[in-house]
Order: sequence, then C-alpha cells, then structure tokens
Amino acid sequence: MKTILKAVLAVTAAVCSAPQAGASAFTAWEVAGVSYGDTLNVRKYPANSSQKQAAYPNGTALQMTGRCTGGVDLFDIAGQPHWKQRQAVRYRWCEVWHDPARDGNFTTGWVYGKYIAPM
Repeated sequence: MKTILKAVLAVTAAVCSAPQAGASAFTAWEVAGVSYGDTLNVRKYPANSSQKQAAYPNGTALQMTGRCTGGVDLFDIAGQPHWKQRQAVRYRWCEVWHDPARDGNFTTGWVYGKYIAPM
C-alpha cells in the first residue's frame, strides 16, 4: 500500500510541476517609428475601426503574446535579425498584453506591426 501511495504522490507531483499546455509566454517588443508627438493606438480587435484601448509613445516596452494576424508567430521568428522580424509583422496586427487603465487589470489588445520593433 505504501508503494502505491508513493507512486501516486510521485506522479501527482510530476503532473503539477509540469508546464501547462497552452500557457502564455510573452516577448518584449517596443513602440517604434511613430511620428514625433504621436502615439501608437492599442485596439480591442485587429482593425483600424476597432475601439481604442490605450496609446503609447515611441520607446514604450510592449508585452507581446506572440500572436499576429496572417499566422505570424513572434516566437517562430525570434531568432531572425531584427530587420527581418520587422518585415514579417510590417503589415500585420499583433496582440499585446497590457494594462490600459494602469489599475492592475491586464487585457489583450492589438497594435499595427508597422510601429513595433523587437527589443
């Protein structure tokens, strides 16, 4: 009985400590290329007509979920030179994880790839 209990506890510990499938990781990019005095809008959905959630100036670090429209995954292109990564997202919308009200309530939003760059 003790052997069975030890085996069950070992399996439970292994399962609980294993990374969860589908767990999100973030990659850092920054706002870049926005005209002087302007900001990059973060939108609720990947479209210019979508509701604006927040706006950030050049140099602001962004937490990217890795997902972009057109099937581009930032984690798949992470090893490429920065210029090549920027080209891959230039005409795509990419998802960010941010706190628009700065009150601890994080949500996802979308930014246009032309105005972001890997850090």
